[in-house]
Amino acid sequence: MGLIDGLLGNASEIDPVKLQNELAKLLADGESIDRAYQLIRDLIVFTNKRLILIDKQGITGKKIEYHSIPYRSIIHFTIETSGHFDLDAELKIWISGSSTPIQREFNRRLNIYEVQSVLAFYVLK
Repeated sequence: MGLIDGLLGNASEIDPVKLQNELAKLLADGESIDRAYQLIRDLIVFTNKRLILIDKQGITGKKIEYHSIPYRSIIHFTIETSGHFDLDAELKIWISGSSTPIQREFNRRLNIYEVQSVLAFYVLK
């Protein structure tokens, strides 16, 4: 992921194997990381059991918020593909009990259909 992509708020795919050890203390027994995307310091992690949004806060990034969303709590989601003038693709996820979606932007190098496919696989089980 380039610095400009990060500054513009775009996310890019990262290697889930590298995160498996880093997030080992956060994962449940039998839980594994399927896909992961990075937005500057923040992460969007799809495991076989839940979606984890990781928000590194502050200047040093030592304070970290882990937002864990069981797939069964996701009531619907949308994707918006990038266009000729709008270079970003968007993913919006609605969680039961909340009227405001969680929204993340992805650069056009990332296949938004792939991200949607991973989410659909777990939500539609």
